[in-house]
Amino acid sequence: MTVLQAIVMGIVQGITEFLPVSSSGHIVIAEKLMHVDIEEDTLFILLLHIGTLAAVVYAMRREVAWLWRHPKSRITWMILVALLPTAVVGAVCEEWFDNLFESGITIGFEFVITGVVLWWIDSVKSGTKTESTITLSDSLWVGTFQGIAILPALSRSGLTIAAGLWRGMDREAATRFSFLLSIPAILGATLVKLDDVIEHKTAMLALPWGSMLLGTLAAAVAGYFGVKWTRWLVSNCRMRVFACYTWAVAAFVLYDQLIGHHWFPSLLG
Repeated sequence: MTVLQAIVMGIVQGITEFLPVSSSGHIVIAEKLMHVDIEEDTLFILLLHIGTLAAVVYAMRREVAWLWRHPKSRITWMILVALLPTAVVGAVCEEWFDNLFESGITIGFEFVITGVVLWWIDSVKSGTKTESTITLSDSLWVGTFQGIAILPALSRSGLTIAAGLWRGMDREAATRFSFLLSIPAILGATLVKLDDVIEHKTAMLALPWGSMLLGTLAAAVAGYFGVKWTRWLVSNCRMRVFACYTWAVAAFVLYDQLIGHHWFPSLLG
């Protein structure tokens, strides 16, 4: 992997982790188009997660600092409750999700679903619930949608924000809760990758550290702007442009799977 490829992958990971267009789906596409396979480089995936984690923590630093000072607050408990279904879905379906990610065979259909969700978000009126007034069932639903978003091209931020709005949350509150929930989720994914890295630590010395660290920095910078843009977009009902974008990406992928046969596995067998 070259320096340029690492930076491109970092930008793709960072900005699409928080914009509602699916980071994993775009990573699959970027890998296919650039003929790289970062799934073989567990350490680089770990570093990209660290970059996006740093981005959301910094962008949400006021909210994170408040939670740090109030660890027993209702918001903290709602975040923990939301993580339960996410963890269950991830643990039960991890191998299946990994296979789908590696093959990329379903991402065209998943981009279509993401677009439908984003189109719907703009039509939903803002509710009145906030992070401090949502119920246990609200948190469980948001966490369940986050678990489902492990599928390669389903947007985590899009689905969790949609779940919050569906449960009657205020637009800004739904977005804040989605991003606060992403922090332990990304941290958990990072720890899982860390375990894999430790198992193969002897091969680390030969890795292109310069390229990987530049990719990590790119992920952090892009991720910060991704958080800022998404918060503004949801508050101002500007999600349908991303719905159209994800449908265009879906059309590109499905065309290649059905007709082009250049990058993605065929749907025709």
